[in-house]
Amino acid sequence: MRRIAVTGASGLIGSALVRSLTADGHEVVRLVRRTPRAADEVRWDPEGGEVDTAGLAGCHAVVNLAGAGVGNRRWTEAYKQRIRASRVQGTAALARAVASLDEKDRPRVFVNGSAIGYYGETGDRAVDESAPAGRGFLPELCVEWEGAASPAQEAGVRTVFTRTGLVVSRRGGAWGRLFPLFQAGLGGRMGDGRQFWSFVALHDEVAAIRHLIDTDGLSGPFNLTAPNPLTNREITAVMGRVLHRPTLFAVPAPVLRTVLGEMAGDVLGSARVLPTRLLESGFRFAFPEIEGAIRAAL
Repeated sequence: MRRIAVTGASGLIGSALVRSLTADGHEVVRLVRRTPRAADEVRWDPEGGEVDTAGLAGCHAVVNLAGAGVGNRRWTEAYKQRIRASRVQGTAALARAVASLDEKDRPRVFVNGSAIGYYGETGDRAVDESAPAGRGFLPELCVEWEGAASPAQEAGVRTVFTRTGLVVSRRGGAWGRLFPLFQAGLGGRMGDGRQFWSFVALHDEVAAIRHLIDTDGLSGPFNLTAPNPLTNREITAVMGRVLHRPTLFAVPAPVLRTVLGEMAGDVLGSARVLPTRLLESGFRFAFPEIEGAIRAAL
């Protein structure tokens, strides 16, 4: 049984990870911004660069999933700065805290969240972890985000970057907004629907993080996406079939751009991302196809 520290423990992925770890008897330390109210909580201030390092000492792993939601609101310049600060400054603070510990007390692995936004627009071209970063706000953010973990790497801590796709879950994230629309019969394609969506079932997201924690020798970027990405049009058809609802509505690209602003580029953009390194490491997906992922979420 291991002691594992988690930031973003109240979020979609973090809460599912904590449930999985505690169900198996592991001790989870939750990093919180407020004054700790329980024995398993440790104070940190990601933007201020402060971490209670005593709470990290002796942990086998630190998993960093904290950050302001990318899809929570329109990308004003102020909100883009908040997104960047919450991820880059928070990661840097945590990595410095890990590196500052005595070698005997340091975590063996530092798992730092990232996103497939790293690759930017890929069109019909499939990409894996060997592909370079794209251009634009999200790719540049992901490069900074991952680079902020360098203090942990330089201290000799095995460091992993989880480039996560669209998580299929009713509890939150993009799919948390899609399910109610489709169940009401208001679902449909976005734009021309030809853009690839690289998805991952929440179950597989958590299982992959645990696999990366437990498998010695794995470091660097790993795409946490199912091996069979589909277009938005194809996913829309499967959603309608599984939920037994029509999918007649479509949101034209100009409307999305008007409503979402710059963030519309992420919705309309195509990201055909493959989990090459994850599969090569021996991981097997429970839900490699979108229909299974949707049914699991339901």
